[in-house]
Amino acid sequence: MIKREFLQKHEKLDFKFYQNVDDFIVEEVPIKFAGRGNFIIAKIKKTKLGTWDLLESLSKGLQIYENELGYAGLKDKNATTTQYISIPKKYSKDLKQFRHNKIKILETTLHGTKLNIGDLIGNKFEINLHEVKQEDVGKIEKLLKQISQIGMPNYFGFQRFGHDGAENLEKARRYIYEDYQIRDKKISKMLVSAYQSDFFNKWLVERLKMSDESFEVVGGDVFREYSSDKFFTPKNITEEMQKDFKDKKIVPTGLLPGKKAFRSMFKAREIEEKYDDQYIQEKGYRRDAIVYPTDISVNYNKETQKCKVKFTLPKSSYATVLIENIANRNLKA
Repeated sequence: MIKREFLQKHEKLDFKFYQNVDDFIVEEVPIKFAGRGNFIIAKIKKTKLGTWDLLESLSKGLQIYENELGYAGLKDKNATTTQYISIPKKYSKDLKQFRHNKIKILETTLHGTKLNIGDLIGNKFEINLHEVKQEDVGKIEKLLKQISQIGMPNYFGFQRFGHDGAENLEKARRYIYEDYQIRDKKISKMLVSAYQSDFFNKWLVERLKMSDESFEVVGGDVFREYSSDKFFTPKNITEEMQKDFKDKKIVPTGLLPGKKAFRSMFKAREIEEKYDDQYIQEKGYRRDAIVYPTDISVNYNKETQKCKVKFTLPKSSYATVLIENIANRNLKA
């Protein structure tokens, strides 16, 4: 995997990070639910189960088809996670009787529609950093405050590519260009998504190398408006646009190549086209280049040298990337 670049140019910080049920805790920040409708929304806390494992367990336990269940986001297996799952209301009695040693249903409500990917606002994280030197705690606090102001490059984290990242990307290339067969649709979709994500990450690295202290926007960039989710592409960057970007009213986006994806223009396109692949038949889209963590707090235990960091990230962004940003090093190659 390519080495990720960040806006802060600080020295590397040495600490240990472990992704497990005690040191990595995440909870979805949900959309507003209607309180009525034909779908149960279950708030579920789980340990040592990925989202697909959770869906499989619910499907077997409730004796229903897996595609009847809805979810807003994928959650890691090696963590303690709380997420929302939609279940058709007609299975309410079965849900009350459901038991699993790794799954706890915290509460339920009703909603009018099945949950789909993206039906959440963001995620709250609570992460323990180990073997943190006392003199580095202030540095971590300062870095987090800076990142909340100037933003975090919105890379796809190493989880996106799997344990065998390079091998998975090669499989994806063969699947797209050659007659390489993958029977499991979930796996083929995952591999193609990783392939698209690799282009985005490489594009973002180049754009960060152009930047100094803040992301440098250029003419032809595709921006997203926070208020309306509309996209627009200016030929030239005005002072007003620079201010809107600084004030977090608009955000530049990067390409995940594929069909029907909106491409940038002018100067921005000169860079982007190096990380485009119009042969990919799956749907493409655009991803925010920069995101902003909120609700930041840092607590340090001098005796254990454990530093607990809490923060909230918008959907489709990775806590592990923020930890890498603080450490100024890749957690995994």
